[in-house]
Amino acid sequence: MSVTRTHCGAPRPADEGAHITVYGWVDRRRDQGGLIFLDLRDHTGILQVVLDAARAQEAHDAAHGVRLEYVLRVEGELRRRAAENVNPRLGTGEVELHATGCAVLSAARTPPFPVNEDTDVEEQLRLRHRYLDLRRERMQHNLRARARFSTELRRAMSEQGFVEIETPLMIRSTPEGSRDYLVPSRLFPGSFYALPQSPQLYKQLCMVAGFDRYFQLAHCMRDEDLRADRQPEFTQLDIEMAFVDEEDVFAALEHAIPSAWHACEFRGSPLRVPFPRIPWREAMARYGSDKPDTRFEMLLHDVTEVARSSGFRVFAEAVARGGVVKAICVKGGDDLTRSEIEGRLTDVVRAAKARGLAYLWRRADGWQSGIAKFFSDEELERISATVGADIGDCVLMVADTAEVATTALGALRNHLARARRLYDEARVDFVWVTEFPMFERSEETGAIQPAHHPFTMLHADDVELLESDPLAVRSRAYDIVVNGREVGSGSIRITDPAIQRRVLAALGIGDAEAREKFGFLLEAFEYGVPPHGGWAGGIDRMLMEGLGTENIRDVIAFPKNQQAQEPLTQAPAPVDTAQLRELGLSLLPPRQ
Repeated sequence: MSVTRTHCGAPRPADEGAHITVYGWVDRRRDQGGLIFLDLRDHTGILQVVLDAARAQEAHDAAHGVRLEYVLRVEGELRRRAAENVNPRLGTGEVELHATGCAVLSAARTPPFPVNEDTDVEEQLRLRHRYLDLRRERMQHNLRARARFSTELRRAMSEQGFVEIETPLMIRSTPEGSRDYLVPSRLFPGSFYALPQSPQLYKQLCMVAGFDRYFQLAHCMRDEDLRADRQPEFTQLDIEMAFVDEEDVFAALEHAIPSAWHACEFRGSPLRVPFPRIPWREAMARYGSDKPDTRFEMLLHDVTEVARSSGFRVFAEAVARGGVVKAICVKGGDDLTRSEIEGRLTDVVRAAKARGLAYLWRRADGWQSGIAKFFSDEELERISATVGADIGDCVLMVADTAEVATTALGALRNHLARARRLYDEARVDFVWVTEFPMFERSEETGAIQPAHHPFTMLHADDVELLESDPLAVRSRAYDIVVNGREVGSGSIRITDPAIQRRVLAALGIGDAEAREKFGFLLEAFEYGVPPHGGWAGGIDRMLMEGLGTENIRDVIAFPKNQQAQEPLTQAPAPVDTAQLRELGLSLLPPRQ
């Protein structure tokens, strides 16, 4: 192993005549009797090896029994390929290694799926044999891109004066947005640590401690239901800054993220800065989502006033109940069929709790659909002018409460954009969504809860609404949204004790409970706390967008599946009863 190694992807025609030694896995094999051709692969690329029995019988014999994924050491002379044998798909395609020696370092079983091809493989099988999946070219590229992105983020944050500080992985359980993963304590039976959902409280304590600018690539854990862009454990770029307002936070991230993005040559490079700012209310009104995809138009429009006096009873009654009628215009939507609209498109809005979907086609011979007869020509023209409908377009409408109509059409807008390919796949739009609501109502309990977290500062103009109309209060919270996916959120924090008490009271948390749950933070603030704010964004989700993959598991080395299991190691798994006894724990019977 002391022999100098040449990487498989390195040789070029200028190296002709060199005697080199390469190591790698057998990617392909072609046996022509006296000649054996092997493609040898390492992380840098592939090199063709020629084993000629007439010139190197011993090396030829050694290669005779090798199969795909065997690990070899090959030495020999680098030669140019004949012009007709050049492989333009390989960086090394103009040369080949004529072996003088070959040694099998490790034999390999036949893999359960092709390692040398980017073929579709059932994901559970990929995760079960993740070490093989990670050998594949696409996964090698993704994980190396992740490493480069993390390195560049660290560089970009450090050059702005941020200090990297590691915060604990075993912390006190505090109310957060999701369930905690709990760790029992052997030394304190009946007490538990929590794995951090984020370093939120610790990074605020760093501001009290005078570090001024903190950052961390923090590992976080949340016990929540999974989806294509969510994992129970994930990594986030976590920052906090003292003596700042929103624009200072924006500027820091608009330097760091684009710098790392461009260095990694991600799609959409270079990113345009500054990122556009969209207030939450505008995002909901125009895009029907607080995660707006701005790569295409098809904006939402309010046609409530037209519907109010129309003869279409469904619309008129919805408006009379205090509801609204929202519409989108599908350009060129004349090709949408009745069965498609009443089938798949209606299913989309119903999944968002809307009762149904109404539609109008604008054609050369006039407006058409089952509801066109309920509108006067003037009303139809007003709808057309409001939504910008031309001949050949289709207008889709939902009548319901403002919240339902907006979110249903927002979901439909995104569905149609994907189905009709309304945006450039290579385009990447970063936007800031600002002024989120301070509170929201829990769908499960109906109680008021923080939309971000209870330490988020209120909008100055809305402080007096805190007790009288808390759901109308805007916060100084902000998200970064990329192509319709939220990748991170942050806020300016509360540092005024009086406002903090009022916010906690609005959440039903009194002084005693606040001291019990957040006492260490509230006490720290009594010793001089600077105004501060921060942000935390998912590295994994940013990589998804940069690399153009829809599955978060494609950018994580050893992810969990959709059931939060790791098929490779079979985690989670039962533990020995002796371990439970040592921790003072016993298990309840399984749920029926």
